[in-house]
Amino acid sequence: MCGLAGIIRFDQAPVDRAALERMSATLAHRGPDGAGEVVDGPVGLAHRRLAIIDLVTGQQPMVTERAWIVFNGEIYNYVELRDELVARGRSFRTTSDTEVILQLYEEYGEDCIRRLNGMFAFVLYDRTLRRVVAARDHFGIKPLYLHASPRRLLFASEIKALLAYPGVRAQADLDAVGDYLTFQYVAGDRTMFAGITRLLPGHYLVADIGRGSIRSVRYWEPTFRIDTDHTEAYFIERLQWLLEDAVRLQLRSDVPVGAYLSGGLDSSLVTALASRAGSSPLQTFTGRFDEGSRFDESAYARMVADRYGAQMHLITPTESDFVRLMPEMVYHMDEPAAGPGLFPQYMVSRHAATHVKVVLGGQGGDEIFGGYARYLVAYLEQALKGAIHETTEEGEHIVSLQSILRNLPSLQQYQPMMQEFLQDGLFEPMDRRYFRLIDRSGGALHLLAAGFRDGFDTEMRFERFRSVFNHPDTLSYYNKMTHYDMQTSLPALLQVEDRVSMAASLESRVPLLDHRITDLVSSMPPRMKFRGGELKYLLKRAAGNLLPPPVLERKDKMGFPVPLHLWARGSARDFFGDILLSRRAAERGIFDLAEVEQLMNHEHAFGRRLWGLLNLELWFRTFIDAEAPSAARIASVAETTV
Repeated sequence: MCGLAGIIRFDQAPVDRAALERMSATLAHRGPDGAGEVVDGPVGLAHRRLAIIDLVTGQQPMVTERAWIVFNGEIYNYVELRDELVARGRSFRTTSDTEVILQLYEEYGEDCIRRLNGMFAFVLYDRTLRRVVAARDHFGIKPLYLHASPRRLLFASEIKALLAYPGVRAQADLDAVGDYLTFQYVAGDRTMFAGITRLLPGHYLVADIGRGSIRSVRYWEPTFRIDTDHTEAYFIERLQWLLEDAVRLQLRSDVPVGAYLSGGLDSSLVTALASRAGSSPLQTFTGRFDEGSRFDESAYARMVADRYGAQMHLITPTESDFVRLMPEMVYHMDEPAAGPGLFPQYMVSRHAATHVKVVLGGQGGDEIFGGYARYLVAYLEQALKGAIHETTEEGEHIVSLQSILRNLPSLQQYQPMMQEFLQDGLFEPMDRRYFRLIDRSGGALHLLAAGFRDGFDTEMRFERFRSVFNHPDTLSYYNKMTHYDMQTSLPALLQVEDRVSMAASLESRVPLLDHRITDLVSSMPPRMKFRGGELKYLLKRAAGNLLPPPVLERKDKMGFPVPLHLWARGSARDFFGDILLSRRAAERGIFDLAEVEQLMNHEHAFGRRLWGLLNLELWFRTFIDAEAPSAARIASVAETTV
């Protein structure tokens, strides 16, 4: 896990090494173990290294006679690829996965990307063909941002590195701000910064330096071509093998490996598999809050740790930690984050970094295996609709009203959301209904200033949503929902995963996002994946006897709940007020301050409206108003946190 930056001059002007070094300096937290730059006329590449594999000879940029590369991430199947290349007559100078990419490219060209199993973002300069190949992994676990002009193309692992280049200004894209207020993320290749884009997951681009041309290629996406030839037993057995193999591959490291353990199904399963595959007790890291049982799931995590003899580290973030760290978290994130779980993740990552250099986590399980309660809410409405009208929009009934009843207790914690969802638009088309479930602006438009609200185009955002949701391969409602979330909300969550770990110089790996697992799950019949409306039905069957029954069967998992609403009415009220009710916030013209003050008094438990507004205003201050915390301030905060 590292940081990279690059400058490509289409106008053939020599790269400004000082500018490249400034870009690299902003990424120092991503790679404290080494730094390097290489410049050749119109091409310059920089790298910051967090040494995980081949600690001695794996420095970057890595250079051969033909090509250069800067690489962020891990290639988990690098051992197998290396053996294949050796069998084809190639020899290696290092034992690193970085050199495997270089040699694989020299052997297969850009098609080499399709052979990689890992999390990666890399920029490779082919000196012979005078072209640059930049690639990003299947799900976008590792980031790669771009700033293009007719004369040059900039790359970086974080947006702040692009802003360090002379002439690149931080300007808000107000249309993207509207997307954030709707979804709490910006979908597609856009960012909150005008003129700065991201390379999409599962894509690579090729830039021809001589011609000044850029082409983008999508090399992977989940297909949802349904396999009707195999039984449920076959799929479970195959899934079990893939889960074990993914964890086995992702345990490869030359430094200590631990695991996040929340007490939910996903992280518990990863912990179980890693404990069984490892040779020593696994160190696990769990966050909780003192504000009551609704904010403390550590008892479930303890069951798993005890079962596998894992060493459990318990981290208890506080209200004062939140006030002290929030500005630094916003700086590290680059863009406003999707939910308040960012804060405890940040704290847990900083603590984990004092014990290990790599952690495994359960990110992606909800999107791949169908773990969100909104899927059950959506199908409850579909079952009612089908029962009343004796019809279905999907060609077959995936669940019936009778079959879904036994799983409805999973919705006990979601009654406020259900009341809001069902009070308007009942039995509308599937795309309109799911948009209502994920649209966070519906109950928050009154929080916006009148002028900003007048220009807020919900229908335009619905059309953008629908272009992704109604994918031609996703014929069932279930597949449409999970596919949409994989393409949109998952990258936003992975942005958090990357930034909170990298802020602590910690590598975070996510075994459930091995693309082989997704290829298998997307081929399963929807009725099989969501039998009776049971969330994560097949993952639970694949987990078998690995987990304690209370963990496997629990129906109250809430993600990473944060008592934000209590803090806003407690001793942190001044912090919220100083930001959200300030003159600057009023002059920005986005919020209705009177309504925001009411929200501070009445935000409900697990609500995300207050979080969204706080994030947005702090983002404006940090990047648009140019009040980013200094490197010295961030270093000081890091020392006191750990």
